[in-house]
Amino acid sequence: MQLFPNAKFITSAAAKSQFITGQGKPVIAVSGKSNVGKSSFINALAGQKKLAKVSGDPGRTRLINYFDFGTFILADLPGYGYARVSKAEKAKWSHLLDDFFAIGEVAHVISLCDIRHEPTADDKLMLNFLYAKIIPFTVVANKADKLSRAQIDKAIGVISTAFKCGRGDIVAVSSKSGYGLDKVKTAIDAVIALCK
Repeated sequence: MQLFPNAKFITSAAAKSQFITGQGKPVIAVSGKSNVGKSSFINALAGQKKLAKVSGDPGRTRLINYFDFGTFILADLPGYGYARVSKAEKAKWSHLLDDFFAIGEVAHVISLCDIRHEPTADDKLMLNFLYAKIIPFTVVANKADKLSRAQIDKAIGVISTAFKCGRGDIVAVSSKSGYGLDKVKTAIDAVIALCK
């Protein structure tokens, strides 16, 4: 299933001077903790296996990676919450993200979490940041193929409570099976329509 055919990698940014701005397309960022499956999710949206590099080692995305998805630019943000990264490296990532959001060109954030677990303190910190900055977001609860329908429904309730958001703001997804990706596309299409 190719929801966004012809998606392609544009560039990686390690500093504010390298950010993509003024392209005339909305920027939709994908955030999430290390190893939550951001790369697999991006590949599933694009219907490609190797668009975003998938790694078994958490904390590999250390730059902001930009992809052209045709009607929008997708920005893959560095994963947060990885314990084995030095304090200096964490501070560097934090400054990079602060600069990224300060520019104000982000139309929407897709915030990934693992549907099998209650959101972590870092997940909540990220959502609180989005609330504080009044940045619209959609929570995508990944790895839904690991749960039954009843378990998915229960997990969405847990995530909704943890994030203080409505159940309708959460989309259960499986990057593996494609479950729920059509709902993500609907949310993205709505963002693009608002930006026109």
